[in-house]
Amino acid sequence: MTGKLDIDHLRQWIGRSAEATDIVTAQLVMGLRATLFQEVGEPKKGDAAPFTVHWCLAQPVFPMSMLGPDGHPTRGGFLPPVPLPRRMWAGGEIEFLQPLCVGDESTRTSRIADVTVKTGSTGTLCFVAVEHTVTSPRGVAIRERQDIVYREMTSGAPAGAKAPPPPPKAQHRETHVSDPVLLFRYSALTFNGHRIHYDRDYVTKVEGYPGLIFHGPLQAALIIEMAAKLRGGKAPKKFTYRGLQPLFEGTEFSINANDGGESMELWTANAEGQPTMKGTAVW
Repeated sequence: MTGKLDIDHLRQWIGRSAEATDIVTAQLVMGLRATLFQEVGEPKKGDAAPFTVHWCLAQPVFPMSMLGPDGHPTRGGFLPPVPLPRRMWAGGEIEFLQPLCVGDESTRTSRIADVTVKTGSTGTLCFVAVEHTVTSPRGVAIRERQDIVYREMTSGAPAGAKAPPPPPKAQHRETHVSDPVLLFRYSALTFNGHRIHYDRDYVTKVEGYPGLIFHGPLQAALIIEMAAKLRGGKAPKKFTYRGLQPLFEGTEFSINANDGGESMELWTANAEGQPTMKGTAVW
């Protein structure tokens, strides 16, 4: 699906809003803890959930007849109908005001903040910025901006930008393996039907990537949890991040941090040490 990109039409979506409500359950918290390499435990009512549990809550549900060939819902509705086939989570910014806890009824209010078009190494890029406010019974818990990018389909793996310089030696580092089961679990927790994360035939034969793609939000979630662990369990006041290049299945990856006092530089890297996502946490 590729058509003429009418930016004036797409910008008519700016200001559209939506609201959804869900409950933070103990079962969800256990599943997310397990997927984030944390101790599962037996969460009780009132226990704090992982900091990015809101990405698992109140996800849109569409019938199978409304899904496109990539597993995403067909274009239109709340998000603008961008006629570019590849859709990815490019980055964003999160403010953590208070934790969400087991038993909380959480409401997410979302608003389309901006729609812009740029030209990159892969051709036309359309960015959609979405603002979210997440509340609990105690008030506002999270404010967030998500940057979604839509790209053209290329005949093979997308041409990457010039490789960034190697990162500085990390003061703190954890390593894990991007196992396909890990990717499937996170897709299930977030009700994400995007086939690039679990359908190897689709992602290699249709989209031209060398393997299943690690979720951007999952990388960000692991980075945030590491940052909080290094600060005695305290979430940053603000976390800003952006994706640099895809991280693929079946390889070792690392979560890295350099603590500068008031702020912390964090990144994920592939087995070759090349950064795949970078972020800055501020307390």
